[in-house]
Amino acid sequence: MTRLRFSTALEVFDAFPTLRDDVQAAPTGDAPTVFLLALGRSGTPEDGVAFGAYVLGRRETVWWACQCVRLLIPGLEATEPALRAAEAWVYAPEEENRLAALRLGADADRRVPTTWLALAAGWSGGNIAPPGLGAVQAPPHYTARAARVAVLSGLAHVPARDRSDRLNRCLEGALRLMQPQDAP
Repeated sequence: MTRLRFSTALEVFDAFPTLRDDVQAAPTGDAPTVFLLALGRSGTPEDGVAFGAYVLGRRETVWWACQCVRLLIPGLEATEPALRAAEAWVYAPEEENRLAALRLGADADRRVPTTWLALAAGWSGGNIAPPGLGAVQAPPHYTARAARVAVLSGLAHVPARDRSDRLNRCLEGALRLMQPQDAP
């Protein structure tokens, strides 16, 4: 059993038209893992972050982005509220946890990578409008976009000499999540 919902990179681009705004490379008929590896070796390996965020399921995307931000910002406190909210939703993807992450992300500083982790979880589905304003359903690409911003803004915290290595480690994490899983 595979975790991937797509058999080609082109299918991912077709399912999420906004991906074309986030990745410079043209989509191919290659398997998503092959395409992600090619992006990682390209002149714009950051495109791999966007593709990884879109190709994974929402829960896996948030988990992966949390792990990347932890890798990119050593010493990040596990008690950091936005990180904790995002991870709480990953561990228990219930509406209460999603809404808590959404509230925290909406009120936090958008210049901070962990804010985007909370928003990625909060935008994973359901109503994203503030209370009393009616229902607004989360667009399907919001989690991926927020995860992308979290990882890329986390990368800005990495010294230049270490960026390539840390980015590669993030992409390797996405590849691991894309691998087939044994059925339970």
